[in-house]
Amino acid sequence: MKEFVTKTVDLIHGNPEEKRNEIREYFLKTWAVDEKLYTQLKSDDVFYHRGDPLRHVILFYLGHTAVFFINKLFLAKIIDTRINPAFESIFAIGVDEMSWDDLDERHYSWPSVPEVREYRNNAKEAILKIIDNTEIKLPVTWDSPFWIIMMGIEHERIHLETSSVLIRQLPLNEVIPGKFGEICQETGEAPRNEFVPVTGSTMTLGKPWNHPLYGWDNEYGHYTEKVENFKATKFLVSNGEFLKFINENGYNTKRYWTEEGWNWRNFKHAEMPLFWRKDENGYRLRLVAEEISMPWNWPAEVNYLEAKAYCNWLSAKTGKTFRLPTEAEWYRLAEVCYIPDETEWDIAPGNINLEHFCSPCPVDKFKTGDFYDITGNVWQWTETPITGFAGFKVHPMYDDFSTPTFDGKHNLIKGGSWISTGNEATLHSRYAFRRHFYQHAGFRVVESEHPLIISSDEYETDIEVANSCEDNWGDNFGAKNNFHKNLTRFILAATKGKAIKKVLDLNADTGRLAFELAPHFEDITAIDFSARFIRMPIQLQEKGFIRYIVKDEGELVFYRELVLNETGLGQGKEKILFMQDNANNLKPLYTGYDLIIVPNLLEELTCPIIFLQQIHERLNENGLLILASTYDWEANDIKREHWPGGFKKDGEPVTSFEGIKDILSEHFVPEKTPENMTLTLKKSTRISTTKISEVTVWKKK
Repeated sequence: MKEFVTKTVDLIHGNPEEKRNEIREYFLKTWAVDEKLYTQLKSDDVFYHRGDPLRHVILFYLGHTAVFFINKLFLAKIIDTRINPAFESIFAIGVDEMSWDDLDERHYSWPSVPEVREYRNNAKEAILKIIDNTEIKLPVTWDSPFWIIMMGIEHERIHLETSSVLIRQLPLNEVIPGKFGEICQETGEAPRNEFVPVTGSTMTLGKPWNHPLYGWDNEYGHYTEKVENFKATKFLVSNGEFLKFINENGYNTKRYWTEEGWNWRNFKHAEMPLFWRKDENGYRLRLVAEEISMPWNWPAEVNYLEAKAYCNWLSAKTGKTFRLPTEAEWYRLAEVCYIPDETEWDIAPGNINLEHFCSPCPVDKFKTGDFYDITGNVWQWTETPITGFAGFKVHPMYDDFSTPTFDGKHNLIKGGSWISTGNEATLHSRYAFRRHFYQHAGFRVVESEHPLIISSDEYETDIEVANSCEDNWGDNFGAKNNFHKNLTRFILAATKGKAIKKVLDLNADTGRLAFELAPHFEDITAIDFSARFIRMPIQLQEKGFIRYIVKDEGELVFYRELVLNETGLGQGKEKILFMQDNANNLKPLYTGYDLIIVPNLLEELTCPIIFLQQIHERLNENGLLILASTYDWEANDIKREHWPGGFKKDGEPVTSFEGIKDILSEHFVPEKTPENMTLTLKKSTRISTTKISEVTVWKKK
């Protein structure tokens, strides 16, 4: 495989024409090694078989990597003509068991293998023409045509891994060994593993935006975590070690498994890892295209659920606390072992990049620092579900690369495997799979006395909450009118020159008003009835960002990430106390305020009249009450007898303002002229409801 060994490209430094040639060579080697992978199939007929029932036929992946290039180039308007629109449809979308997956074979009419090969040749010519004739400027950034070329190349290299796993699941009589490089010949008994202490440190994760190497969107941004002292196994867990778990009835002992893991184990009737085989002569191991006698000193390749069960079994045996490493702990291991990044290698420091073997190898072969296989051999499962770092942005040409995995169900794998190349072999790479998936992945064990904290920062998909986020924060994404911003302007004008320190916001929603007011007042309590809503501003306050999905049109959506510091509203956030409570029956502790703001809440209350009759009890002398209301009493089916106004009395009309004035008159006097403000409520980026909210100010007598 030496003829295919290469590294991902530095996109900043160098001469533009030299860089063009470097990218050209990288593309050609990627294309060639991808095609060589499929030479392991015994015949073209095998292309129409499935390695996994939850994946497409193998032919899909032969066509997919070429179609990806053309579709992205077309989307980016780098080309204006398709090669084969039918192919560029059926080979477009891979699957990860998402709701939009389509694995119904009745929906596909697969072309012949020669037709797909011809398509690949045509696509290759088109791509080379773009590489050779498109102007190139350094640095190559997100907006460059060559970034799209690199996107296609790195995507194709990902499929070296995923397709090799699918081929590995085909029947043995459908594959040919020896066609894709040499497997490792070193086998033996498992070495004795041991735990090695690692000193903790504060780890900062995330790729800088000016990094010279291509990156997927989830790599960028920043995240800081304090890693406490821990111990980690010197080696990856070997087949020999994992056999002990099997022999002690680990697969049949429910208490070792998570609920998800036990459900998977029962569904699959699993008794051993997927690639293990057992007959009267003992255990064997299935590789991509052959079976060998079990190499007990090679890493055990399992899914996350099995790795987690092993850790729980080990904990039960010893009385200690064992688990998998977190992403930050893996980076700490890489740091203490001085693992270089891919472009700094002379020779790969582990079994990675197809530089050593086309299979796993002994777990005690590649040492860096006090540990082995921090990088390479097989991927290492972590405890960390993938999400984006603060500052994460979706690349517009591949908006579904990362975000579908931000669901708490995909765990990160780190370190790469023997077949990891290109971006996958870099230190910043972040790939994640469903916990029951198989990759070329194993694990090492961590011992730690500190509780495991898992951050869950997936995109908010609750429609009401996401729409509220857009209503509150949409001006950061182009919306021209913002009710909360306008209301803040009104409030600051109404309170100018007044001694106001303590403020109560009685309809916090997703937090915009409270953050707007924070720089101007000393103490703000913001209350909302719904925990669904209030958790969003709390996350903004604590983590500095929120993510949500907004409906665009039809099935299309926008992925929003709001970073508080980028809004200019981070100042004074520590002065806000966000709380969940019911304004219909507010706790007595919420009293002693100089200013109470009731933004579009009256029309949501069970009885606005009672609320208005009692609100003075929570205000200090000379305190201000600011009401904003659409007076839409019917929207939430408020009983007619609880309306403050909006009806006729004794044959004469009583407006809501007049009714509210009458109720408040015992304790308040009106102050400042009422003002109408537009309130826009989003349903999608193209559909919204517009209401007019009247804002009034009342001073306590």
